Amino acid sequence: MTSVPNTASSIQGGVLYVVATPIGNLADLSERAVQVLTKADLVACEDTRHTQKLLQHLGLRKVLLSVHDHNERDRIDQIAGHLREGRSIALVSDAGTPLISDPGYPLVQALRAQQLNVVPVPGPSALITALSAAGLPTDRFLFEGFLPHKAGGRRDRLQPLANETATMVFYESKHRILETLAIMAEVFGAERGACVARELTKTFETFYHGSLGDIALQLQADDDQTKGEFVVMVAGNPEPATASAFDTAHLFRLLLAELPPKKAAAIVSDLTGENKKALYQQALEIQGKV
Repeated sequence: MTSVPNTASSIQGGVLYVVATPIGNLADLSERAVQVLTKADLVACEDTRHTQKLLQHLGLRKVLLSVHDHNERDRIDQIAGHLREGRSIALVSDAGTPLISDPGYPLVQALRAQQLNVVPVPGPSALITALSAAGLPTDRFLFEGFLPHKAGGRRDRLQPLANETATMVFYESKHRILETLAIMAEVFGAERGACVARELTKTFETFYHGSLGDIALQLQADDDQTKGEFVVMVAGNPEPATASAFDTAHLFRLLLAELPPKKAAAIVSDLTGENKKALYQQALEIQGKV
């Protein structure tokens, strides 16, 4: 397969360009992104109405193709066909970098499997933008994206992260931000350090620093502060609980006498904070030796 040079002036046919677009401030759109959008034969986008506004801002009129969570797999053959016929396609999401908690993964995976060209055009990302100004450790971080809609699901997702030592990053909406912070305070402790970024790069961009409990109070004090889009960053556990291999193995032997491996692994994960999948494999190994 012929390689494609990643230069701003080299917009070629038969290529899907994954183009990052502004998360708020339109001035953040890169020169290269503008050139790709200008020269692309098609623009594949999450919401045609939203992308049309961006194109109008640039003075562009383009053929748009909707690619979102509900139709993405159905679009794969169509987009692959366009690429084979030598057309260039720009893939954009509503804001930020496609595939990062946005549609695009099944499409890119399928095109790669078919040895079709996919080229990234880097730019804005709420994840990196928030971390860069949060004042939390960034040498290691864990991106969790959006949590489940139901409170119980959020609690179940967060519980295994209680012992995580890396900075954790989540996306959240205005409808669930206060409830999510309350659940995080319950699971991680109200004194756990955190930073919440709201409306990044927009007029009312705000960063809230402090403990999870303090930040929740700051947001509750003003209804306007719960409007917009949020990036929640939680400091890692400075003193994670540990369980020795002997203790874990002993606990497994007691549980496996009464429970299947999957259930036993879930219980040990809740008690120790260790990864459930890794514990399940350990349970299978122990069960095989008993």
